[in-house]
Amino acid sequence: MRELPLTIPGEPPLAGTLTLPDGDLPVPAVVIASGSGPLDRDSNHRRARFEVARQLSVALAECGLASYRYDKRGVGESPGDWRTAGLHDNVDDLGRALEAVRARPEVDPDRIILAGHSEGAILAAALAARVGSRVAGAVLLSTSATPGEELLRWQARQIAPSLPAPVRLLLRLLRTDLEKKVAANHRRIKATTTDVARIGGARINARWTREFMAHDPRADLARIAVPVLAITGEKDLQVPAADLDTVAALVPGGATVQRVPDLTHTLRLQPGPPSLRAYRKELREPVNRALLADVCRWCRDVAG
Repeated sequence: MRELPLTIPGEPPLAGTLTLPDGDLPVPAVVIASGSGPLDRDSNHRRARFEVARQLSVALAECGLASYRYDKRGVGESPGDWRTAGLHDNVDDLGRALEAVRARPEVDPDRIILAGHSEGAILAAALAARVGSRVAGAVLLSTSATPGEELLRWQARQIAPSLPAPVRLLLRLLRTDLEKKVAANHRRIKATTTDVARIGGARINARWTREFMAHDPRADLARIAVPVLAITGEKDLQVPAADLDTVAALVPGGATVQRVPDLTHTLRLQPGPPSLRAYRKELREPVNRALLADVCRWCRDVAG
């Protein structure tokens, strides 16, 4: 495969990588959106190397498809401040990436698929709903079909039992209900009007959080006119695997859904009870190869 630098024009410009397979061009392409927070084009955070976008790009090239992935605002080689970008800004950025890839001579503009992981899947669904048949399909990895504020409370319920024993003991001694604490923080965030706010001693992207809490992915899913592939792990602690049923029921263009045993939000397999503490060990392993193979097969079929 070949990798070429490609900067998305606009404000701010976004730096990224266009990956091309060996063989004749033009070819179908997949535009990839990473998850939430300050993730670079490979889906890596400075404290955690998820590698989802990079490993997906390699797998796609091996099966004859091009791909594009990019650094989010204020991350890697992209200027700006990720803390001031809202959820809707991130959808717009993915839209800019789509148009930049569509203009490339190496890519067939009529055979472009959107793909995203975690928040990236929400962005891909929102953009697919917006552009209609201008894309060929959408791949939603660890996606949510739950309104944002409700999802964050669900996450608190799932994560609390997996916290280290000393932390759980401290919460009990302090009589702290994690879900109630999250709900109280949500009230504080909804009362803010700035892009960045300090909540619980930490500076957070308040604008993104307000927009995420108000966002209902079901409205976008109900407007996607192209085929969708949605894959979520049964051990995902950040999105409910049961949301796949909602995806299948709502997408007018037809949805193929897969609920993968032992798969977590990192797209790796985890034996035993699901736990965030296992992420560090999981991330030493590659993204699940069977999942990557399924995504590649589906993309090839959809792109013809």
